[in-house]
This record gives sequence, C-alpha cells and structure tokens, in this order.
Amino acid sequence: MTANRYDLKTLAAAAGSDIGTSGWHAVDQIRIDAFARITDDGQYIHTDPEAAARTPFGGTIAHGYLVLSLLSSMYHEVIGEIAGTSMAMNYGFDSVRFLAPVRAGKRVRGRFALKDLSARGEAQSKLTFSVTVEIEGEDKPALAADWIVLVQ
Repeated sequence: MTANRYDLKTLAAAAGSDIGTSGWHAVDQIRIDAFARITDDGQYIHTDPEAAARTPFGGTIAHGYLVLSLLSSMYHEVIGEIAGTSMAMNYGFDSVRFLAPVRAGKRVRGRFALKDLSARGEAQSKLTFSVTVEIEGEDKPALAADWIVLVQ
C-alpha cells in the first residue's frame, strides 16, 4: 500500500500544475510477450524479433495498450492513496495519442499534471490528469493522454 501523499484539498490547490514523475519501468521482450499472450495480439512487430528487425522499427516494439496499461502502476507511485477517500476508479480518457514506439528493452516513466479536480455529487470527485509517458533517452514521448480518475 502506498503512503498517503495527498488529500483532495492539497490536490485541488495543485490543479493546473505538475504533480510528479514515476520511476522507470522496463518494457522488455518478456513483458511484451506476456501482454501479447494475454490480449491475443501476437502481431510479429511485437513478438518476432527477427521479422521485426526488417521493419522501420529495427526490432520489436511494445503494444501501445501495454504502455497505456502501465499508467495504473505509475499513478500509484506518484499519487498513491488519497487521504480521506476509500477508493479510486479509472473513469476513462478524454484523449490518448500514441506518439512514438517503445522498443523492446527500453524504459518508460509517467509524468503527471493535474488539469482539473471537481466534485461529482456529494461523495465523489473527478480528477483529470494530463499524463505523458516518456521513453528513456528519447526526445519524443511514447504517449500523451488526458486521464480521468474518480475517487470517493
């Protein structure tokens, strides 16, 4: 369990600013292959290093949805459990853009900024984060998203 770093009042005061950056997460071939098996997406650009080496990528790349799925872990590193709330729920995305491929063996991290925090009824709040997933050693990020999380 992650320690409480924030409560809703502290987060509300931080709206419009950077919240933090997660640690680096390895995206190795083992993780890519496991994701391919779980999602039934074994396209060769993800799972066949020899065939993928002949593409413009020069090797295998992670599924975009694999990189997107790492946001939950990154969220817990950066935000953690929010004091005074009982749970956080993924509500969806206003936008997601996959901007650059993540090559097997690279590491990624999430940079979070809080765009908005608003009440949603009496017991629920809606947080909208601008998230950028950076690729270690590269200028262009893997993805950019506006992610909505509900807490109560």
